[in-house]
Formats: sequence, C-alpha cells, structure tokens
Amino acid sequence: MSAPAPGLPPLNARSLGLALLITLIWGVNFVVIKWSVAGASPLLVAALRFLLAAVPAVLFVPRPDIAPRLLWGYGLAVGVVQFGLLYLAIQLGMSAGMGSLLMQTQAFFTALLAARFFGEKVMPWQAAGMTLAFGGMALIGLAAGQDVPFFPLLLTLTAALGWAVSNLIVKAAPGANSFGLVVWSALIPPLPLALLAGLTAGWGSVAHTLTHSDLKFWAAVLFMGLGNTVLGFGVWSSLIQKHGASRVAPLSLLVPVFGMLASALVFQEGFPPGKVLGAALIAAGLVLHVFGGRWWRRKPAV
Repeated sequence: MSAPAPGLPPLNARSLGLALLITLIWGVNFVVIKWSVAGASPLLVAALRFLLAAVPAVLFVPRPDIAPRLLWGYGLAVGVVQFGLLYLAIQLGMSAGMGSLLMQTQAFFTALLAARFFGEKVMPWQAAGMTLAFGGMALIGLAAGQDVPFFPLLLTLTAALGWAVSNLIVKAAPGANSFGLVVWSALIPPLPLALLAGLTAGWGSVAHTLTHSDLKFWAAVLFMGLGNTVLGFGVWSSLIQKHGASRVAPLSLLVPVFGMLASALVFQEGFPPGKVLGAALIAAGLVLHVFGGRWWRRKPAV
C-alpha cells in the first residue's frame, strides 16, 4: 500500500483493536447475508439495511459538516455501487465466500486512487506485505475450488472500486463527523436500491418480503443496518481520518478470513489446509504492512 500523508499518527493498539473488531463484524456479515437473501431480493435487503441505518438515527446524529457532493458521493459509492452491485452479483451467481475475497481488491484500488489524488507513495515493506497477503488470498481462492462467472466477477470488482472511492471521500473530508457521515449518507441508497429490487425481482416479491418475513430476517437486516453499517463504517471512517487510508484499508484483507471461519462454524463448511495456509499468509502480510516500517527504519545497536 501507499505511505500515509505526513503528520498522521501510526496505528496504536486501541485503533488496531477497533479495526480488527470491525473486520470481524464484516466477516460475520457474509453469513448474515446468506441468511437474509434466502427468500428475498438482495437489492431489497440492501435497501432495508441502509434504511435502518438512517432511521431513526438521523433524528439524533448531527448532519456532517461537509460539502453535499461528498455526502452524496459517499452514499452512492457505499450504498449503491459497493453493496448494490455486490448483492446483485451474489444474486447472479457469485458465492458469498468468493465475493468477500474479491471485495478486498479495494485495497489495490485505494492505493492507486490515493497515489493519483493525494500523492501517497508505495513503501518497500508495504509492497512486500501486500504481496504476501494477496498471495494468501490467491491460495484461499484456489482452495475454494469455485468457478467465478464473468459478469458477477465484473460486478464484484466494480463494487470493490466503490469501496475504494468511499475511502478516498472520507480522506477528502477530514473534519467530518464519521458517524454523521455514515448515518446521513445512508438516507441516499434506499430509494434507488428499492427501485432496482422492484425491477429485477418484481414488485410482488418486494411486497411479499415486507409483509411476510420472519423475525430471523428482520434480525439479520437490523444487524446489517446497525452493526455492520453504522458501527462498522462509522468506526472505519474515523480510523481512516485519524491514521490515513493507506494504513487502515489493507486491514480489510482479514474480512474473508473471518468470513470463512464464521461459515465453518455456522454452516459446517470445510476449512482445508489450503485455506489455513492462505489465512496465515494474509495475517503475515498485514503484520508486515502495519509494523514493517518500524523494523525497516530500526538501526542496529552499535
């Protein structure tokens, strides 16, 4: 990844712990998605997720003091592009596990966009850490033994680009309240997502989901709206503002690790040696990325 702008503090133990907690929540979220879309349009699930993230929180959280174009840009990047396209890709054949893996290409997109628009530079230990981590992702993908259809693959990569754009929007609004940004931007995606749900699944299916869904479905939507969106993206945005996108974004590589562990526990999915080795490489790459600068600069004692 790229070097953060001067003046930003490195990740401390508290910030690193918060980042790991959020990646755990996001990994578990793929299990929750699998539950929620079993009998509903994924686009409608995404619309409900952001609706619950916004209402009633907007009544208590102040509107962020940022330009409207940044607020709208963040809402569209996260809600419509990132999650709308991801949920649509899953509906069209992308598996949840492979989707969680491919979404982590946002780290590459974030690095490229940060270099282009903020002048951040790639450091040697960061490049080495990213190489290890993405080697681990490749091993996990091979161990999964799943075919990835081209169009869902394209949608998923575009969704990852949307995530990267949202990272850069947060960086472009350093003074914005992160929770206010997440909550108020969540007002933007529900309408376009609901319209897309009606067009793709049919309005009868939308009405049936809203009137006949059980408590398990609404509990899943509540988790995605409050735990995954408000808490997850609120904390994630604050960490990016404090430490820089290039330090925080690569930690999302742990999401598929936690996602596959959650799937193994909940759905008894297999976890063969290839996946274990891949997860270990990802962890090693992240350690090198986060702490490699200290080792690189450390001078031997005389």
